Amino acid sequence: MNSPADLLLLALFMAAVLLPAGPLGRYIADVMENRPLALLTWPRRLEVHLYRLCGIRPEAGMRWTEYALAILLFNLLGALATYAILRLQPWLPLNPQGFAAPSADSAFNTALSFVTNTDWQGYAGETAMSQFSQMAALAVQNFLSAATGIAVAFALMRGFARHALDQIGNAWADLTRATLYLLLPLSLVLAVFFVSQGVIQNLSAYPDAHTLETTRYEQAASDSTGRPQIAPDGKPLSVAGSTALQTLPMGPVASQEAIKLLGTNGGGYFNANSAHPFENPSALTNFVQMVAIFLIPAALCASFGRVVGDPRQGRALLWVMSLLFVLLAAACIHYELQGNPALAPLGLDAAAGNLEGKETRFGVIASALFAAVTTAASCGAVNAMHDSFLPLGGGVPLVLMQLGEVVFGGVGSGLYGMLVFAVLGVFIAGLMIGRTPEYLGKKIESFEMKMCSLAILVTPLCVLAGAALAMSLAAGRAGIANPGAHGYAEILYAFTSAGNNNGSAFAGLAADTPFYNIALGLAAWFGRFGVIVPVLALAGSLAAKKRIPPGAGTMPTHGPLFVALLAATVLLVGLLNYVPALALGPIAEHLALFAEH
Repeated sequence: MNSPADLLLLALFMAAVLLPAGPLGRYIADVMENRPLALLTWPRRLEVHLYRLCGIRPEAGMRWTEYALAILLFNLLGALATYAILRLQPWLPLNPQGFAAPSADSAFNTALSFVTNTDWQGYAGETAMSQFSQMAALAVQNFLSAATGIAVAFALMRGFARHALDQIGNAWADLTRATLYLLLPLSLVLAVFFVSQGVIQNLSAYPDAHTLETTRYEQAASDSTGRPQIAPDGKPLSVAGSTALQTLPMGPVASQEAIKLLGTNGGGYFNANSAHPFENPSALTNFVQMVAIFLIPAALCASFGRVVGDPRQGRALLWVMSLLFVLLAAACIHYELQGNPALAPLGLDAAAGNLEGKETRFGVIASALFAAVTTAASCGAVNAMHDSFLPLGGGVPLVLMQLGEVVFGGVGSGLYGMLVFAVLGVFIAGLMIGRTPEYLGKKIESFEMKMCSLAILVTPLCVLAGAALAMSLAAGRAGIANPGAHGYAEILYAFTSAGNNNGSAFAGLAADTPFYNIALGLAAWFGRFGVIVPVLALAGSLAAKKRIPPGAGTMPTHGPLFVALLAATVLLVGLLNYVPALALGPIAEHLALFAEH
Protein backbone atom coordinates (compact mmCIF):
# COMPACT_ATOMS: atom_id res chain seq x y z
CA MET A 1 0.00 0.00 0.00
CA ASN A 2 1.35 3.39 -0.97
CA SER A 3 0.46 5.58 2.02
CA PRO A 4 -1.14 5.43 5.49
CA ALA A 5 -4.26 6.99 3.98
CA ASP A 6 -4.74 3.83 1.92
CA LEU A 7 -5.21 1.90 5.18
CA LEU A 8 -8.12 4.07 6.33
CA LEU A 9 -10.86 2.25 4.40
CA LEU A 10 -9.51 -1.15 5.48
CA ALA A 11 -9.38 -0.03 9.13
CA LEU A 12 -12.91 1.39 9.05
CA PHE A 13 -14.17 -1.77 7.41
CA MET A 14 -12.61 -4.07 10.02
CA ALA A 15 -14.02 -1.94 12.82
CA ALA A 16 -17.51 -2.11 11.29
CA VAL A 17 -17.24 -5.91 11.05
CA LEU A 18 -15.74 -6.67 14.47
CA LEU A 19 -17.80 -4.34 16.68
CA PRO A 20 -21.19 -6.05 16.15
CA ALA A 21 -19.69 -9.57 16.05
CA GLY A 22 -20.04 -10.19 19.80
CA PRO A 23 -23.67 -9.13 20.35
CA LEU A 24 -24.88 -10.69 17.11
CA GLY A 25 -22.97 -13.90 17.80
CA ARG A 26 -24.56 -14.26 21.24
CA TYR A 27 -28.00 -13.70 19.71
CA ILE A 28 -27.39 -16.36 17.05
CA ALA A 29 -26.22 -18.87 19.67
CA ASP A 30 -29.27 -18.26 21.85
CA VAL A 31 -31.61 -18.62 18.88
CA MET A 32 -30.04 -21.81 17.55
CA GLU A 33 -29.84 -23.40 21.01
CA ASN A 34 -33.51 -22.50 21.64
CA ARG A 35 -32.83 -20.32 24.66
CA PRO A 36 -35.73 -18.07 25.73
CA LEU A 37 -35.63 -14.55 24.28
CA ALA A 38 -38.30 -11.99 25.17
CA LEU A 39 -38.34 -10.42 21.70
CA LEU A 40 -39.12 -13.72 19.99
CA THR A 41 -42.38 -14.68 21.67
CA TRP A 42 -44.63 -14.42 18.60
CA PRO A 43 -42.08 -15.80 16.11
CA ARG A 44 -41.76 -18.83 18.40
CA ARG A 45 -45.47 -19.45 17.90
CA LEU A 46 -44.98 -19.37 14.15
CA GLU A 47 -42.10 -21.80 14.52
CA VAL A 48 -44.28 -24.23 16.50
CA HIS A 49 -47.00 -24.09 13.85
CA LEU A 50 -44.45 -24.80 11.12
CA TYR A 51 -43.23 -27.89 12.96
CA ARG A 52 -46.79 -29.15 13.41
CA LEU A 53 -47.54 -28.56 9.74
CA CYS A 54 -44.46 -30.53 8.68
CA GLY A 55 -44.73 -33.23 11.34
CA ILE A 56 -41.38 -32.35 12.94
CA ARG A 57 -40.41 -32.90 16.58
CA PRO A 58 -37.67 -30.29 17.11
CA GLU A 59 -36.68 -31.72 20.49
CA ALA A 60 -35.79 -35.06 18.90
CA GLY A 61 -32.05 -35.17 18.39
CA MET A 62 -30.31 -36.79 15.43
CA ARG A 63 -27.16 -38.86 15.14
CA TRP A 64 -24.67 -37.52 12.66
CA THR A 65 -25.75 -39.99 9.97
CA GLU A 66 -29.39 -38.91 10.31
CA TYR A 67 -28.37 -35.25 10.32
CA ALA A 68 -26.26 -35.69 7.19
CA LEU A 69 -29.03 -37.58 5.40
CA ALA A 70 -31.52 -34.81 6.23
CA ILE A 71 -29.16 -32.12 4.93
CA LEU A 72 -28.42 -34.02 1.72
CA LEU A 73 -32.10 -34.79 1.07
CA PHE A 74 -33.13 -31.19 1.77
CA ASN A 75 -30.58 -29.79 -0.67
CA LEU A 76 -31.24 -32.42 -3.33
CA LEU A 77 -34.93 -31.52 -3.31
CA GLY A 78 -33.96 -27.85 -3.49
CA ALA A 79 -31.81 -28.54 -6.57
CA LEU A 80 -34.64 -30.44 -8.28
CA ALA A 81 -37.14 -27.65 -7.51
CA THR A 82 -34.79 -24.97 -8.81
CA TYR A 83 -34.08 -26.92 -11.98
CA ALA A 84 -37.81 -27.42 -12.59
CA ILE A 85 -38.61 -23.72 -12.15
CA LEU A 86 -35.88 -22.69 -14.58
CA ARG A 87 -36.89 -25.20 -17.22
CA LEU A 88 -40.58 -24.22 -16.91
CA GLN A 89 -39.82 -20.49 -16.92
CA PRO A 90 -41.75 -19.58 -20.13
CA TRP A 91 -44.99 -20.96 -18.68
CA LEU A 92 -44.67 -19.44 -15.20
CA PRO A 93 -45.87 -15.95 -14.15
CA LEU A 94 -43.87 -12.72 -13.79
CA ASN A 95 -41.98 -13.09 -17.05
CA PRO A 96 -42.59 -9.65 -18.61
CA GLN A 97 -39.97 -10.08 -21.33
CA GLY A 98 -41.07 -13.57 -22.29
CA PHE A 99 -37.67 -15.15 -21.59
CA ALA A 100 -37.19 -18.68 -22.86
CA ALA A 101 -36.11 -21.52 -20.62
CA PRO A 102 -32.35 -21.90 -20.13
CA SER A 103 -30.75 -24.96 -21.71
CA ALA A 104 -30.70 -28.19 -19.73
CA ASP A 105 -26.98 -27.89 -18.92
CA SER A 106 -27.32 -24.22 -17.92
CA ALA A 107 -30.28 -25.01 -15.65
CA PHE A 108 -28.31 -27.95 -14.17
CA ASN A 109 -25.35 -25.69 -13.40
CA THR A 110 -27.51 -22.92 -11.96
CA ALA A 111 -29.52 -25.28 -9.75
CA LEU A 112 -26.44 -26.94 -8.23
CA SER A 113 -24.66 -23.60 -7.99
CA PHE A 114 -27.36 -21.85 -5.98
CA VAL A 115 -28.13 -24.84 -3.77
CA THR A 116 -24.45 -25.11 -2.79
CA ASN A 117 -24.12 -21.39 -1.95
CA THR A 118 -21.83 -20.97 -4.97
CA ASP A 119 -24.07 -18.85 -7.22
CA TRP A 120 -21.85 -19.19 -10.27
CA GLN A 121 -23.67 -17.51 -13.16
CA GLY A 122 -22.95 -18.39 -16.77
CA TYR A 123 -25.78 -16.17 -17.97
CA ALA A 124 -26.90 -12.53 -17.76
CA GLY A 125 -29.70 -12.43 -15.21
CA GLU A 126 -31.52 -9.45 -16.69
CA THR A 127 -31.74 -11.08 -20.13
CA ALA A 128 -32.20 -14.75 -19.18
CA MET A 129 -34.13 -15.02 -15.90
CA SER A 130 -37.74 -13.98 -15.30
CA GLN A 131 -38.68 -12.13 -12.14
CA PHE A 132 -40.39 -15.29 -10.89
CA SER A 133 -37.25 -17.38 -11.45
CA GLN A 134 -35.13 -14.78 -9.67
CA MET A 135 -37.43 -14.83 -6.62
CA ALA A 136 -38.85 -18.36 -6.38
CA ALA A 137 -35.73 -20.23 -7.48
CA LEU A 138 -32.59 -18.17 -6.92
CA ALA A 139 -33.48 -15.95 -3.94
CA VAL A 140 -35.13 -18.84 -2.09
CA GLN A 141 -31.99 -20.95 -2.45
CA ASN A 142 -29.93 -18.00 -1.24
CA PHE A 143 -31.78 -18.31 2.08
CA LEU A 144 -31.76 -22.10 2.26
CA SER A 145 -28.12 -22.63 1.28
CA ALA A 146 -27.04 -20.09 3.90
CA ALA A 147 -29.24 -21.80 6.50
CA THR A 148 -27.59 -25.12 5.60
CA GLY A 149 -24.14 -23.72 6.35
CA ILE A 150 -25.27 -22.32 9.70
CA ALA A 151 -26.94 -25.59 10.65
CA VAL A 152 -23.79 -27.63 9.93
CA ALA A 153 -21.65 -25.14 11.85
CA PHE A 154 -23.85 -25.51 14.94
CA ALA A 155 -23.82 -29.29 14.62
CA LEU A 156 -20.01 -29.17 14.86
CA MET A 157 -20.15 -26.69 17.76
CA ARG A 158 -22.37 -29.13 19.66
CA GLY A 159 -19.85 -31.86 18.94
CA PHE A 160 -17.28 -29.90 20.97
CA ALA A 161 -19.76 -28.76 23.64
CA ARG A 162 -21.47 -32.10 24.36
CA HIS A 163 -19.93 -35.23 25.82
CA ALA A 164 -20.92 -38.88 25.92
CA LEU A 165 -23.88 -38.22 23.58
CA ASP A 166 -24.61 -39.54 20.10
CA GLN A 167 -26.81 -36.61 19.00
CA ILE A 168 -25.76 -33.31 17.41
CA GLY A 169 -29.14 -31.55 17.14
CA ASN A 170 -32.12 -31.59 14.82
CA ALA A 171 -31.42 -30.56 11.23
CA TRP A 172 -34.99 -29.41 10.51
CA ALA A 173 -35.08 -27.22 13.61
CA ASP A 174 -31.66 -25.75 12.84
CA LEU A 175 -32.64 -24.90 9.25
CA THR A 176 -35.89 -23.30 10.42
CA ARG A 177 -34.36 -21.19 13.17
CA ALA A 178 -31.46 -19.96 11.03
CA THR A 179 -33.91 -18.78 8.39
CA LEU A 180 -36.72 -17.47 10.58
CA TYR A 181 -34.78 -15.64 13.28
CA LEU A 182 -31.59 -14.57 11.52
CA LEU A 183 -31.61 -14.47 7.73
CA LEU A 184 -35.14 -13.16 7.15
CA PRO A 185 -35.11 -10.24 9.63
CA LEU A 186 -31.59 -9.09 8.71
CA SER A 187 -32.43 -9.29 5.01
CA LEU A 188 -35.58 -7.23 5.52
CA VAL A 189 -33.66 -4.45 7.30
CA LEU A 190 -30.88 -4.43 4.71
CA ALA A 191 -33.33 -4.47 1.78
CA VAL A 192 -35.16 -1.43 3.17
CA PHE A 193 -31.84 0.39 3.50
CA PHE A 194 -30.92 -0.44 -0.10
CA VAL A 195 -34.26 0.82 -1.37
CA SER A 196 -33.68 4.09 0.50
CA GLN A 197 -30.35 4.44 -1.33
CA GLY A 198 -31.74 3.88 -4.81
CA VAL A 199 -31.58 0.13 -5.36
CA ILE A 200 -34.68 -0.81 -7.35
CA GLN A 201 -37.45 -3.04 -5.97
CA ASN A 202 -40.48 -3.62 -8.20
CA LEU A 203 -42.28 -6.04 -10.47
CA SER A 204 -42.53 -3.63 -13.40
CA ALA A 205 -42.15 -4.34 -17.08
CA TYR A 206 -38.89 -3.33 -18.72
CA PRO A 207 -39.26 0.29 -19.92
CA ASP A 208 -37.37 1.92 -22.79
CA ALA A 209 -35.40 5.08 -22.00
CA HIS A 210 -33.87 7.69 -24.32
CA THR A 211 -30.13 7.85 -23.77
CA LEU A 212 -27.62 10.67 -24.28
CA GLU A 213 -26.15 8.72 -27.18
CA THR A 214 -27.66 9.96 -30.46
CA THR A 215 -28.21 8.20 -33.75
CA ARG A 216 -28.62 10.76 -36.53
CA TYR A 217 -31.25 10.23 -39.17
CA GLU A 218 -33.16 12.32 -41.68
CA GLN A 219 -36.77 12.20 -42.77
CA ALA A 220 -38.97 14.34 -44.98
CA ALA A 221 -40.46 17.41 -43.29
CA SER A 222 -44.22 17.90 -43.54
CA ASP A 223 -46.74 20.56 -42.64
CA SER A 224 -49.79 20.20 -40.37
CA THR A 225 -51.76 18.48 -43.12
CA GLY A 226 -49.04 15.90 -43.70
CA ARG A 227 -47.95 17.24 -47.08
CA PRO A 228 -44.18 17.35 -47.75
CA GLN A 229 -42.59 20.78 -47.40
CA ILE A 230 -40.59 22.01 -50.41
CA ALA A 231 -37.51 24.25 -50.21
CA PRO A 232 -37.05 27.27 -52.56
CA ASP A 233 -34.71 25.19 -54.68
CA GLY A 234 -37.52 22.74 -55.27
CA LYS A 235 -36.06 19.94 -53.08
CA PRO A 236 -38.00 18.40 -50.15
CA LEU A 237 -37.11 19.75 -46.71
CA SER A 238 -35.78 17.23 -44.17
CA VAL A 239 -35.34 17.13 -40.38
CA ALA A 240 -32.83 15.25 -38.21
CA GLY A 241 -33.56 13.31 -35.04
CA SER A 242 -32.41 10.61 -32.62
CA THR A 243 -33.67 7.05 -32.09
CA ALA A 244 -31.21 5.89 -29.38
CA LEU A 245 -33.15 3.80 -26.83
CA GLN A 246 -32.06 1.53 -24.00
CA THR A 247 -34.22 -1.09 -22.32
CA LEU A 248 -33.94 -0.84 -18.53
CA PRO A 249 -34.35 -4.14 -16.65
CA MET A 250 -36.63 -4.01 -13.63
CA GLY A 251 -37.33 -6.40 -10.78
CA PRO A 252 -37.14 -7.15 -7.04
CA VAL A 253 -33.44 -6.32 -6.80
CA ALA A 254 -33.08 -4.93 -3.25
CA SER A 255 -34.60 -8.01 -1.60
CA GLN A 256 -32.34 -10.37 -3.54
CA GLU A 257 -29.33 -8.13 -3.00
CA ALA A 258 -29.76 -8.30 0.77
CA ILE A 259 -29.69 -12.10 1.08
CA LYS A 260 -27.08 -12.37 -1.68
CA LEU A 261 -24.70 -10.52 0.67
CA LEU A 262 -25.82 -11.64 4.15
CA GLY A 263 -25.90 -15.27 3.03
CA THR A 264 -22.50 -14.98 1.29
CA ASN A 265 -24.20 -16.17 -1.89
CA GLY A 266 -23.06 -13.60 -4.43
CA GLY A 267 -25.43 -14.24 -7.34
CA GLY A 268 -26.40 -10.86 -8.75
CA TYR A 269 -29.74 -9.90 -10.28
CA PHE A 270 -27.74 -8.31 -13.12
CA ASN A 271 -24.83 -9.67 -15.10
CA ALA A 272 -22.62 -6.83 -13.84
CA ASN A 273 -23.48 -7.82 -10.26
CA SER A 274 -22.50 -5.20 -7.67
CA ALA A 275 -20.87 -3.06 -10.35
CA HIS A 276 -24.39 -2.28 -11.66
CA PRO A 277 -25.82 1.02 -10.37
CA PHE A 278 -29.23 -0.60 -9.82
CA GLU A 279 -27.57 -3.02 -7.37
CA ASN A 280 -24.85 -0.84 -5.89
CA PRO A 281 -25.46 2.85 -6.59
CA SER A 282 -22.96 4.64 -4.33
CA ALA A 283 -19.83 4.44 -2.20
CA LEU A 284 -22.05 4.14 0.90
CA THR A 285 -23.95 1.11 -0.42
CA ASN A 286 -20.62 -0.39 -1.52
CA PHE A 287 -19.24 -0.12 2.03
CA VAL A 288 -22.43 -1.54 3.57
CA GLN A 289 -22.37 -4.43 1.10
CA MET A 290 -18.84 -5.37 2.15
CA VAL A 291 -19.78 -5.24 5.84
CA ALA A 292 -22.91 -7.33 5.20
CA ILE A 293 -20.80 -10.07 3.60
CA PHE A 294 -18.62 -10.49 6.71
CA LEU A 295 -21.32 -9.77 9.31
CA ILE A 296 -22.62 -13.29 10.04
CA PRO A 297 -19.33 -15.20 9.48
CA ALA A 298 -17.62 -12.95 12.06
CA ALA A 299 -20.53 -13.26 14.49
CA LEU A 300 -20.50 -17.06 14.28
CA CYS A 301 -17.05 -17.06 15.89
CA ALA A 302 -18.63 -15.41 18.95
CA SER A 303 -21.46 -17.95 18.75
CA PHE A 304 -18.87 -20.74 18.93
CA GLY A 305 -17.37 -19.28 22.09
CA ARG A 306 -20.81 -19.05 23.69
CA VAL A 307 -21.82 -22.61 22.78
CA VAL A 308 -18.60 -24.19 24.13
CA GLY A 309 -18.73 -21.99 27.23
CA ASP A 310 -15.47 -20.10 26.62
CA PRO A 311 -15.68 -16.83 24.63
CA ARG A 312 -11.90 -16.78 24.31
CA GLN A 313 -12.08 -19.76 21.92
CA GLY A 314 -14.28 -17.82 19.52
CA ARG A 315 -12.10 -14.71 19.76
CA ALA A 316 -9.00 -16.76 18.87
CA LEU A 317 -10.63 -17.97 15.65
CA LEU A 318 -11.77 -14.43 14.86
CA TRP A 319 -8.24 -13.09 15.35
CA VAL A 320 -6.82 -15.70 12.96
CA MET A 321 -9.39 -14.82 10.32
CA SER A 322 -8.81 -11.08 10.77
CA LEU A 323 -5.02 -11.38 10.65
CA LEU A 324 -5.01 -13.41 7.44
CA PHE A 325 -7.61 -11.19 5.81
CA VAL A 326 -5.88 -7.90 6.60
CA LEU A 327 -2.56 -9.16 5.24
CA LEU A 328 -4.03 -10.47 2.00
CA ALA A 329 -6.43 -7.56 1.46
CA ALA A 330 -3.54 -5.10 1.95
CA ALA A 331 -1.53 -7.06 -0.63
CA CYS A 332 -4.39 -6.92 -3.16
CA ILE A 333 -4.79 -3.16 -2.67
CA HIS A 334 -1.04 -2.66 -2.93
CA TYR A 335 -0.70 -4.46 -6.26
CA GLU A 336 -3.73 -2.73 -7.79
CA LEU A 337 -2.35 0.67 -6.80
CA GLN A 338 0.83 0.06 -8.81
CA GLY A 339 -0.67 0.59 -12.24
CA ASN A 340 -0.23 -1.53 -15.33
CA PRO A 341 3.25 -1.16 -16.89
CA ALA A 342 1.86 -2.22 -20.28
CA LEU A 343 -0.17 1.00 -20.38
CA ALA A 344 2.71 3.32 -19.46
CA PRO A 345 3.83 3.78 -23.13
CA LEU A 346 0.36 5.20 -23.85
CA GLY A 347 1.03 8.07 -21.46
CA LEU A 348 -1.22 6.84 -18.63
CA ASP A 349 -0.11 7.89 -15.15
CA ALA A 350 0.73 4.80 -13.09
CA ALA A 351 0.11 6.81 -9.91
CA ALA A 352 -3.64 6.49 -10.56
CA GLY A 353 -3.37 2.74 -10.11
CA ASN A 354 -4.88 0.02 -12.24
CA LEU A 355 -8.27 1.52 -13.15
CA GLU A 356 -9.04 -0.93 -15.95
CA GLY A 357 -12.27 -2.82 -15.28
CA LYS A 358 -13.20 -0.75 -12.22
CA GLU A 359 -16.11 1.58 -11.53
CA THR A 360 -14.92 5.16 -11.10
CA ARG A 361 -17.49 5.74 -8.34
CA PHE A 362 -15.59 3.19 -6.22
CA GLY A 363 -11.98 3.60 -7.34
CA VAL A 364 -9.02 1.27 -7.00
CA ILE A 365 -8.91 0.81 -3.22
CA ALA A 366 -12.61 0.09 -2.67
CA SER A 367 -12.65 -2.24 -5.69
CA ALA A 368 -9.60 -4.19 -4.54
CA LEU A 369 -10.98 -4.43 -0.99
CA PHE A 370 -14.33 -5.67 -2.31
CA ALA A 371 -12.50 -8.36 -4.32
CA ALA A 372 -10.66 -9.50 -1.19
CA VAL A 373 -13.85 -9.49 0.89
CA THR A 374 -15.93 -11.44 -1.59
CA THR A 375 -13.31 -14.14 -2.16
CA ALA A 376 -12.43 -14.43 1.53
CA ALA A 377 -16.09 -14.92 2.42
CA SER A 378 -17.19 -17.45 -0.19
CA CYS A 379 -19.40 -14.76 -1.73
CA GLY A 380 -19.33 -14.38 -5.51
CA ALA A 381 -20.47 -10.75 -5.53
CA VAL A 382 -18.13 -8.48 -7.53
CA ASN A 383 -17.97 -4.73 -8.10
CA ALA A 384 -15.06 -4.83 -10.57
CA MET A 385 -13.78 -7.07 -13.34
CA HIS A 386 -11.35 -9.49 -11.68
CA ASP A 387 -10.08 -10.42 -15.14
CA SER A 388 -8.64 -6.88 -15.41
CA PHE A 389 -6.69 -7.02 -12.16
CA LEU A 390 -2.91 -7.15 -12.37
CA PRO A 391 -1.52 -10.69 -12.11
CA LEU A 392 -0.69 -10.61 -8.39
CA GLY A 393 -3.69 -8.41 -7.62
CA GLY A 394 -5.87 -11.10 -9.18
CA GLY A 395 -3.77 -13.78 -7.54
CA VAL A 396 -4.83 -12.64 -4.05
CA PRO A 397 -8.53 -13.52 -4.60
CA LEU A 398 -7.35 -16.89 -5.93
CA VAL A 399 -5.29 -17.50 -2.78
CA LEU A 400 -8.14 -16.45 -0.48
CA MET A 401 -10.40 -19.05 -2.09
CA GLN A 402 -7.72 -21.72 -2.18
CA LEU A 403 -7.12 -21.42 1.56
CA GLY A 404 -10.40 -23.30 1.82
CA GLU A 405 -12.72 -20.30 2.24
CA VAL A 406 -11.94 -20.17 5.97
CA VAL A 407 -10.81 -16.54 6.22
CA PHE A 408 -14.28 -15.58 7.48
CA GLY A 409 -15.56 -17.83 4.71
CA GLY A 410 -19.15 -18.57 3.84
CA VAL A 411 -22.00 -18.34 6.34
CA GLY A 412 -21.33 -21.33 8.57
CA SER A 413 -18.89 -22.99 6.18
CA GLY A 414 -16.10 -20.56 7.10
CA LEU A 415 -16.37 -21.47 10.77
CA TYR A 416 -16.58 -25.22 10.39
CA GLY A 417 -13.71 -25.08 7.86
CA MET A 418 -11.57 -23.14 10.32
CA LEU A 419 -12.43 -25.60 13.10
CA VAL A 420 -11.21 -28.44 10.89
CA PHE A 421 -7.87 -26.61 10.58
CA ALA A 422 -7.89 -26.03 14.36
CA VAL A 423 -8.22 -29.76 14.98
CA LEU A 424 -5.40 -30.39 12.51
CA GLY A 425 -3.28 -27.71 14.20
CA VAL A 426 -3.57 -29.21 17.67
CA PHE A 427 -2.83 -32.65 16.19
CA ILE A 428 0.40 -31.31 14.69
CA ALA A 429 1.28 -29.64 18.01
CA GLY A 430 0.62 -32.91 19.85
CA LEU A 431 2.97 -34.77 17.54
CA MET A 432 5.68 -32.17 18.15
CA ILE A 433 5.59 -32.60 21.94
CA GLY A 434 4.80 -36.33 21.97
CA ARG A 435 1.41 -35.97 23.66
CA THR A 436 -2.06 -37.13 22.67
CA PRO A 437 -3.59 -34.04 21.04
CA GLU A 438 -6.80 -32.60 22.43
CA TYR A 439 -9.01 -29.64 21.59
CA LEU A 440 -11.55 -28.22 24.03
CA GLY A 441 -11.25 -31.29 26.21
CA LYS A 442 -11.76 -33.80 23.38
CA LYS A 443 -9.04 -36.24 22.35
CA ILE A 444 -8.14 -36.03 18.68
CA GLU A 445 -7.63 -39.57 17.46
CA SER A 446 -7.39 -41.43 14.16
CA PHE A 447 -11.04 -41.15 13.11
CA GLU A 448 -11.10 -37.39 13.68
CA MET A 449 -7.93 -36.96 11.63
CA LYS A 450 -9.34 -39.06 8.79
CA MET A 451 -12.43 -36.86 8.65
CA CYS A 452 -10.34 -33.68 8.79
CA SER A 453 -8.11 -34.97 6.00
CA LEU A 454 -11.12 -35.74 3.81
CA ALA A 455 -12.64 -32.32 4.46
CA ILE A 456 -9.38 -30.55 3.57
CA LEU A 457 -8.53 -32.61 0.47
CA VAL A 458 -11.93 -32.69 -1.24
CA THR A 459 -11.80 -29.15 -2.60
CA PRO A 460 -8.21 -29.29 -3.97
CA LEU A 461 -9.19 -32.52 -5.72
CA CYS A 462 -12.23 -30.86 -7.32
CA VAL A 463 -10.23 -27.77 -8.31
CA LEU A 464 -7.02 -29.32 -9.63
CA ALA A 465 -8.64 -32.31 -11.32
CA GLY A 466 -11.23 -30.05 -12.93
CA ALA A 467 -8.64 -27.55 -14.19
CA ALA A 468 -6.43 -30.35 -15.53
CA LEU A 469 -9.40 -31.91 -17.34
CA ALA A 470 -10.38 -28.55 -18.88
CA MET A 471 -6.83 -27.89 -20.08
CA SER A 472 -6.54 -31.36 -21.60
CA LEU A 473 -9.82 -31.28 -23.55
CA ALA A 474 -10.66 -29.17 -26.59
CA ALA A 475 -14.04 -28.33 -25.06
CA GLY A 476 -12.26 -26.78 -22.08
CA ARG A 477 -9.62 -24.88 -24.05
CA ALA A 478 -12.26 -23.49 -26.40
CA GLY A 479 -13.55 -21.16 -23.69
CA ILE A 480 -10.22 -19.37 -23.14
CA ALA A 481 -10.34 -15.75 -24.28
CA ASN A 482 -6.69 -14.91 -23.57
CA PRO A 483 -3.58 -16.88 -24.51
CA GLY A 484 -0.78 -17.95 -22.22
CA ALA A 485 -0.65 -17.84 -18.43
CA HIS A 486 -3.66 -15.56 -18.11
CA GLY A 487 -5.89 -17.96 -20.05
CA TYR A 488 -4.79 -20.78 -17.79
CA ALA A 489 -5.47 -18.58 -14.75
CA GLU A 490 -9.03 -18.04 -16.01
CA ILE A 491 -9.66 -21.79 -15.92
CA LEU A 492 -7.91 -22.23 -12.57
CA TYR A 493 -10.02 -19.39 -11.15
CA ALA A 494 -13.25 -20.93 -12.47
CA PHE A 495 -12.68 -24.31 -10.82
CA THR A 496 -11.28 -22.71 -7.66
CA SER A 497 -14.43 -20.62 -7.44
CA ALA A 498 -16.75 -23.58 -8.03
CA GLY A 499 -14.94 -26.11 -5.85
CA ASN A 500 -14.75 -23.68 -2.93
CA ASN A 501 -18.37 -22.52 -3.45
CA ASN A 502 -17.43 -18.91 -4.14
CA GLY A 503 -19.03 -18.10 -7.50
CA SER A 504 -16.96 -15.11 -8.64
CA ALA A 505 -15.12 -15.32 -11.97
CA PHE A 506 -12.30 -13.79 -13.96
CA ALA A 507 -15.04 -13.44 -16.60
CA GLY A 508 -12.65 -13.83 -19.52
CA LEU A 509 -13.66 -17.47 -19.79
CA ALA A 510 -16.60 -18.41 -22.03
CA ALA A 511 -18.07 -20.82 -19.51
CA ASP A 512 -21.71 -21.06 -20.64
CA THR A 513 -21.07 -24.28 -22.56
CA PRO A 514 -22.20 -27.85 -21.84
CA PHE A 515 -18.69 -28.82 -20.71
CA TYR A 516 -18.24 -26.01 -18.21
CA ASN A 517 -21.85 -26.01 -17.01
CA ILE A 518 -21.64 -29.69 -16.12
CA ALA A 519 -18.03 -29.71 -14.84
CA LEU A 520 -18.40 -26.61 -12.67
CA GLY A 521 -21.79 -27.74 -11.37
CA LEU A 522 -20.32 -31.07 -10.23
CA ALA A 523 -17.30 -29.32 -8.69
CA ALA A 524 -19.63 -27.06 -6.70
CA TRP A 525 -21.76 -29.99 -5.49
CA PHE A 526 -18.90 -32.20 -4.35
CA GLY A 527 -16.93 -29.22 -3.04
CA ARG A 528 -19.89 -28.45 -0.77
CA PHE A 529 -21.17 -31.81 0.41
CA GLY A 530 -17.84 -33.60 0.17
CA VAL A 531 -16.84 -31.34 3.06
CA ILE A 532 -20.15 -31.25 4.95
CA VAL A 533 -20.42 -35.03 5.38
CA PRO A 534 -16.93 -35.47 6.97
CA VAL A 535 -17.58 -32.41 9.16
CA LEU A 536 -20.81 -33.94 10.46
CA ALA A 537 -19.02 -37.26 11.03
CA LEU A 538 -16.40 -35.33 13.01
CA ALA A 539 -19.17 -33.67 15.04
CA GLY A 540 -20.76 -37.01 15.85
CA SER A 541 -17.47 -38.54 16.93
CA LEU A 542 -16.58 -35.58 19.16
CA ALA A 543 -20.03 -35.46 20.79
CA ALA A 544 -19.70 -39.11 21.79
CA LYS A 545 -16.36 -38.54 23.53
CA LYS A 546 -16.02 -37.77 27.23
CA ARG A 547 -14.51 -34.43 28.13
CA ILE A 548 -11.01 -34.53 29.57
CA PRO A 549 -10.15 -31.89 32.22
CA PRO A 550 -7.18 -29.72 31.25
CA GLY A 551 -3.84 -30.75 32.68
CA ALA A 552 -0.29 -29.44 32.89
CA GLY A 553 0.46 -30.55 29.34
CA THR A 554 -2.71 -29.16 27.78
CA MET A 555 -2.02 -26.61 25.08
CA PRO A 556 -4.04 -23.39 25.56
CA THR A 557 -6.15 -22.80 22.45
CA HIS A 558 -7.00 -19.16 22.99
CA GLY A 559 -3.67 -17.35 23.23
CA PRO A 560 -1.21 -15.81 20.76
CA LEU A 561 0.71 -19.08 20.35
CA PHE A 562 -2.40 -20.92 19.17
CA VAL A 563 -3.39 -18.02 16.90
CA ALA A 564 0.04 -18.19 15.25
CA LEU A 565 -0.10 -22.00 15.00
CA LEU A 566 -3.57 -21.97 13.42
CA ALA A 567 -2.67 -19.22 10.95
CA ALA A 568 0.46 -21.14 9.92
CA THR A 569 -1.56 -24.36 9.53
CA VAL A 570 -4.08 -22.64 7.25
CA LEU A 571 -1.32 -21.15 5.10
CA LEU A 572 0.84 -24.25 4.89
CA VAL A 573 -1.77 -26.98 4.55
CA GLY A 574 -4.42 -24.97 2.75
CA LEU A 575 -2.16 -23.30 0.20
CA LEU A 576 0.62 -25.79 -0.48
CA ASN A 577 -1.71 -27.88 -2.64
CA TYR A 578 -1.98 -25.00 -5.11
CA VAL A 579 1.55 -23.57 -5.27
CA PRO A 580 2.49 -25.28 -8.60
CA ALA A 581 -0.82 -24.20 -10.14
CA LEU A 582 -0.31 -20.60 -8.97
CA ALA A 583 3.23 -20.62 -10.34
CA LEU A 584 1.92 -21.48 -13.81
CA GLY A 585 -0.78 -18.82 -13.65
CA PRO A 586 -0.57 -15.46 -11.80
CA ILE A 587 3.10 -15.71 -10.85
CA ALA A 588 4.27 -16.57 -14.39
CA GLU A 589 2.05 -13.82 -15.83
CA HIS A 590 3.46 -11.26 -13.35
CA LEU A 591 7.05 -12.13 -14.22
CA ALA A 592 6.34 -11.97 -17.95
CA LEU A 593 4.49 -8.65 -17.71
CA PHE A 594 7.23 -6.85 -15.81
CA ALA A 595 10.01 -8.46 -17.83
CA GLU A 596 8.52 -7.01 -21.03
CA HIS A 597 8.04 -3.55 -19.58
